[in-house]
Amino acid sequence: MYWEKELEILERKNLQKLQVERLMKTMRQAANAPYYGRVPEIRAFLDSGMTSIEQIRELPFTSKEDLRQDFPWGFLSTDKRDVVRLHSSSGTTGNPTVVYHNRHDLDSWANLMARSLFAAGVRDTDVFQNICGYGLFTGGLGFQYGVEKLGCLSIPAGAGNSPRQIKLMRDFGTTVAHAIPSYLGRLLDVFREEGFDPRRDTKLHTLVIGAEPHTEEHRRRIEEMFGVKAYNSFGLSEMNGPGVAFECTEQNGLHVWEDAYVVEIIDPQTLQPVADGEIGELVMTTLDRQAMPVIRYRTRDLTRFLPGECRCGRTHRRLDRISGRSDDMFIVKGCNVFPMQIEGVLMKLPEVGDDYRILLDTIDDQDEMIVEVEVKKEWFRGDLAFLDRLQRHITRLIRDEVLVRPLIKLVEPGSIPKAEGKAVRVIDQRKN
Repeated sequence: MYWEKELEILERKNLQKLQVERLMKTMRQAANAPYYGRVPEIRAFLDSGMTSIEQIRELPFTSKEDLRQDFPWGFLSTDKRDVVRLHSSSGTTGNPTVVYHNRHDLDSWANLMARSLFAAGVRDTDVFQNICGYGLFTGGLGFQYGVEKLGCLSIPAGAGNSPRQIKLMRDFGTTVAHAIPSYLGRLLDVFREEGFDPRRDTKLHTLVIGAEPHTEEHRRRIEEMFGVKAYNSFGLSEMNGPGVAFECTEQNGLHVWEDAYVVEIIDPQTLQPVADGEIGELVMTTLDRQAMPVIRYRTRDLTRFLPGECRCGRTHRRLDRISGRSDDMFIVKGCNVFPMQIEGVLMKLPEVGDDYRILLDTIDDQDEMIVEVEVKKEWFRGDLAFLDRLQRHITRLIRDEVLVRPLIKLVEPGSIPKAEGKAVRVIDQRKN
């Protein structure tokens, strides 16, 4: 079943034709913004036209630095009086990145979210609990408007306060919930502390997870803990927020909605397209935004196109789960390491809990990678011989994966500090 069948199963040639039409319209709108009004390649296409979507490669990239340098109004493509909402990053390291929406943009975004949730099996008969922060962060309101568009009973619970989250689930019969993956381990601990089992004591059947990269092993662990199907979602504020790409019930890649976005995957070094199936950096262009179109935005997220067609029948291409970020990679002892490589090792081990942290430090004038690993309560019982074997086992597995010997520190569950919002996985405190 489909939310918008005529678009979701559109033939590829017709989908690409629609993309060209919408990209031309997008460039006309974008040219009203001070930033894009200075881009000669946009003006050239507006004069000559565009015949294929591949010609988008002739346009320059847009970066997060561009958004910050032209803060606050440089990317606004409409009159300020038409803008009804903005979302913004924290801006802790300089100007924030700000994204503006008019009413058309919010309606389009809500529809994409409804389409995404419907593809994952959510229906208007569900009770949807949104365990995500509201405000300038897009995850809360993005899901909220989509859920309302779909027609679910929505519970805008917001982030944190686990006992209250559990009470809401039990009182109102929550069937679907949205949360970031790193929070769900903590939520399960509170379930157990209060004497409840989410598999037995709630009506949950679906979790939607996203906002931070996670491995397939982590997803399967979440499904087992809560007795649900967990669907991966992807979004970023510069492209609206959530609803850019979503898993359908096949759980075989994220359908990226190509009537709303042009998607490219490039080599982050050469900036050239990679072959289908190869991992590269995701580059995205909006096709249905009026207040602030964004063209060829370098997301820094690493993924690949999945080959073949999905059994659900949707023709929009599928992205693999985000494997990390090109700017998340760190180098230690001459080796390139991505945090997701370490998570992939840890989440396969039944003794390991749901949280970990990577500390990079200089010890005796040598860079070291220290991995703090929470061990499940039932295994952390003072059996020093067992913990020593587990420590050596984890050391060997991570060394084989990343080619660097880590220093493993096993810690009690709940002892790693929890950050507000997305988990902080890497702390680099090395001496320059």
